[in-house]
Order: sequence, then C-alpha cells, then structure tokens
Amino acid sequence: MLSALLRHPRAIAASFALAAIVSLPTRAAEPSVQRALFGRAGDGTTIDVLTLTNSRGASAKVITYGAILADLRVPDRDGKFAGVVHETVFSETNYARGFPQAAMIAGRVANRIANARFTLDGHDYTLIANNGRHSIHGGPKGFGHVIWQAQPVTAADGAAVKLTYLSPDGDQGYPGNLTATVTYTLTNDNTLRLDYRATTDQTTPVNLTNHAYFNLAGEGDVLDTVLQLNADRYTVADATLIPTGEIKGVENTPLDFRAPQPLGARGDQLGASRRYDHSFVLHRPAGSGLALAARASEPRSGRVMEVWTTQPGIQLYTSPLAGPAPPESAGFFCLETQHYPDSVHHPDFPSTILRPGETFSSTTEYRFSVASAAHR
Repeated sequence: MLSALLRHPRAIAASFALAAIVSLPTRAAEPSVQRALFGRAGDGTTIDVLTLTNSRGASAKVITYGAILADLRVPDRDGKFAGVVHETVFSETNYARGFPQAAMIAGRVANRIANARFTLDGHDYTLIANNGRHSIHGGPKGFGHVIWQAQPVTAADGAAVKLTYLSPDGDQGYPGNLTATVTYTLTNDNTLRLDYRATTDQTTPVNLTNHAYFNLAGEGDVLDTVLQLNADRYTVADATLIPTGEIKGVENTPLDFRAPQPLGARGDQLGASRRYDHSFVLHRPAGSGLALAARASEPRSGRVMEVWTTQPGIQLYTSPLAGPAPPESAGFFCLETQHYPDSVHHPDFPSTILRPGETFSSTTEYRFSVASAAHR
C-alpha cells in the first residue's frame, strides 16, 4: 500500500483542497512548469509534484510516484475551471486506500496477462499474479507504484514534463532492462498529450497506458455523459476478463457506441457488475497515425473530450451505471488507449513484443473543448 511508503504532510493535502477553487484568469500568461515537494517515501526518497499551466489557465499536476496525473483542470462553457480527473484532491485517507483510482502509468504491460505467465523465444516467464491467478497492469509493483525521475522539457506550444523509469531485468518477472519515458504536454489549446517511449536490452512485452478516471462535470455521476467510439468490434473475454481470441462486432450489444450514447443508457444490460470493462478494436486505416478514438461530452458543463491515439485499442471502464451504487462509488469513466489485453498469448493480435534495437513509441491526446448551450 502507498500509505506504507509515503509520509504525506497534511499541509500538502490542504494546498490541493484550496486548488479546487480556480477563477478564470484575467489575462494570458506564459506556459510554465513548477516543481514542489509532494512527500517522501519511507526510505526518504523525494516525491515531487510538477504543475503544468498553459497560457489559458488550464493546469495539470503530475507526481513522480507512478507518474500519476494527479489533477487536470479545464474550463466549462462558462469559463469555470474544475478538476476532471476523479479524486483530484489528495488526502491521507486516499493514500490509506492505496490510490485505487489514481491516473497512474500502467506498465510494463497494461491490462491482463492470463495465468501470470508467458513464453517468449522459447523461454518461459512467470509473473507476479495480482488479479486472481492473472497479472494486471505490470504486477503489484508495476509502473504505477514506483518513483519516476522527472524533468521539465521545452514544448513548442505549452508546458511539458518528461518522466523516466528504468525497470530492471526480472522486475515483476519480466525480462530485460527496460527504460521507459512518458512526456506530459499541456498545450495552449487545452490538449493533454502523452508521448510514450521504451527501449530494452532483452526481448520483452510492453504495453503502456494512463489509467485516468474522468468525470467531465467534476462531480456527481457520469450517467448522462455521451460517448462515441470509433470502434465496431471488441475482444470477447471470459468471466475473468481474459480474451478468448475471438473478435466480434458491437452491433445489437450494449457495447455499440458507434453513434453517440449516454454511458448510463444500457447499464442494466451489463450484468451484475453494472459497469463497462471492455477492450474495443479501434477502426484505423493502415498507416493512419494519430487518429480519433473516442469523443465524450458532458451536457451539464458543456465539456467535450476527444481522445486521439496511435494505439490499436481502447479499454472502456466505468463506475457502476445502473441500480443503487455503493456510498463510496463516485461517477467516472476510463478510456485507456493500449494494445489488446493478453496480446502475448494471441499471435493474431497486434504485437506487444519489443526487441533490442527497437523503440516502443505511442502517443495519445486528450483534446478538451466546450459545446454551446444549444448542444446540452
């Protein structure tokens, strides 16, 4: 648990609580990156928070623990700023829960690997199971649970910070020394861009994503948030969410978001969990590069978020969307751009294998805008 690693001053929690009230800036400012102490790990290692601010007053906070997107504030149709990443105000209570809803970088392999094992180039590798008998998001000490090195970098349009982590050979059972970087850039047009890179000295699977829980209203549920996905197929999975290898069409299923649909419209069709947790196959022409994957719009605030990515798939994950929700359940949705789950066991899926001399590279952009009142 993070609480066992981090001594978190109450003053820092208070500073984030005050940041919940943000007024519209009266004039444009130069983009900036500010670094401050966030806390210290149990061994004394410093955990920093880096605040990116663009010329229009939007801001993003990234902490070096887990390369977590700790806060993201963009305006609504009235110019009022609010946090759109779930649980943006830090507290010791959140740490005691181990940050189950943090917008961490998931890796070395995001999503699930069946039975926490795989064979690669004739060698068998056993991972640490942390999702029943399976491995998820790189294991219990995956990339979301380590301290990254961070450095502000120059951005052509906005503010940026580059985070780097060296995952040693054998880390969580994976082969090879893997150097991973993620660069967060907050542009002046209110786009948050994530550029991922990785290199290795041994052949290894790699699948990196960010696990942000979004709520475009800043509070309440997400039942009325309207989602459209550029996907007409999904990866069929078993009861433990491991792909069977079959890919099916979304037509006549609650997974059909080809046309805009409120997230809560078909919650009663999602089984006992009442939540989405599905991997979609994005419709991407060959060589299309950065392409539109999803569009979410929130009618109360007018906030719109488009997701553009170079990745082949996207995982939709939500809070419960029908029936009485537990008292601690707040509304959120994830749109995790990534390769398909358990790709290492499915040669017909796009490959997640990275070899020495190659570079893993992907980009995802979250583009924020507002819709007029006429589109409520």
